[in-house]
Amino acid sequence: MSAPIVSRQLARATLRTTARNTFATSARQTFRQHSGRRFYSSESPKASSSSSLVYLAGAAIAGAAGYYFYTQGSAGVKVVNPTKEDYQKVYDEIAKLLEEKDDYDDGSYGPVLLRLAWHASGTYDKETGTGGSNGATMRFSPEGDHGANAGLKIARDFLEPVKAKYPWISYSDLWIIGGIAAIQEMQGPTIPFRPGRQDRDAAACTPDGRLPDGAKGSDHLRNIFYRMGFNDQEIVALAGAHALGRCHPDRSGFDGPWTFSPTVLTNDYYRLLLEEKWQFKKWDGPKQYEDAKTKSLMMLPADYALIQDKAFRPWVEKYAKDNDLFFKDFAAAVTKLFELGVPFKEDTERIIFKPRNA
Repeated sequence: MSAPIVSRQLARATLRTTARNTFATSARQTFRQHSGRRFYSSESPKASSSSSLVYLAGAAIAGAAGYYFYTQGSAGVKVVNPTKEDYQKVYDEIAKLLEEKDDYDDGSYGPVLLRLAWHASGTYDKETGTGGSNGATMRFSPEGDHGANAGLKIARDFLEPVKAKYPWISYSDLWIIGGIAAIQEMQGPTIPFRPGRQDRDAAACTPDGRLPDGAKGSDHLRNIFYRMGFNDQEIVALAGAHALGRCHPDRSGFDGPWTFSPTVLTNDYYRLLLEEKWQFKKWDGPKQYEDAKTKSLMMLPADYALIQDKAFRPWVEKYAKDNDLFFKDFAAAVTKLFELGVPFKEDTERIIFKPRNA
């Protein structure tokens, strides 16, 4: 393993244990100010071209890698009977790219990969059975052009070399593996993966407005998440993804990271919400909060609502005190999110991916 890669790994590991102690002295210039990502979405519409589909002629391949049967369809290439080892190879390829490519945001494409998986999944509607990660319909307009998905072409393009190398995997499964790799490689909890998603065409695109709006409060959060089948505890657990990444004026209108370690998953998001004094940021952008000490961190109105709401706040307090509890509940909620609406076969087993540097 190259020295630069080892150095990045050690740096990220150090961030996990030192982020809390360096809050008061960390400066805004510690983090790059270019494009990035966010967990909630209230972004103004912005064009985003779709990733091209890969079409292959049918073929049967037998060997140590497993038996595959390819078919060509309008929604992409499908594969039958890949092995756990084959999916691990896909994971490893994504993890390798995350190590090698550090030219995005705060040194990692991980947060934007997680956002892609989240937004692909978070369109689910339990009443109609539409949306969710099955389909990867963000490849098409109008869904790819929804304001909430601005900037996600970066994540889709990041995964294209993996799709080219492993053309048997659906975009739907690939995007979810990308999200899982992002969580695990950023030192988060283990997230099980269940394969079987199939790509669909543009007719399956979901309407705009199904993803959370960071400018709104607790009633809006409940409307969005209850529609998917989540409860208050799960809403707060999923919000912990805001420990990662940052907001950008050219996408959401908001600006800044939530924590001082935006490429390492910790419970600092909850701790900072409770322990720091937050004030309105004085600027020409949309309403957002900044920490009074350094003015280098931000919280959205939807974040701040979690400590204003009587039902949400106790869970914020629990997760702020217990990182292990947060990891356990976050893993369960994310697994549920990634599987919403997917018609898995009854005997489909979950796969546990080994992190690249475990």
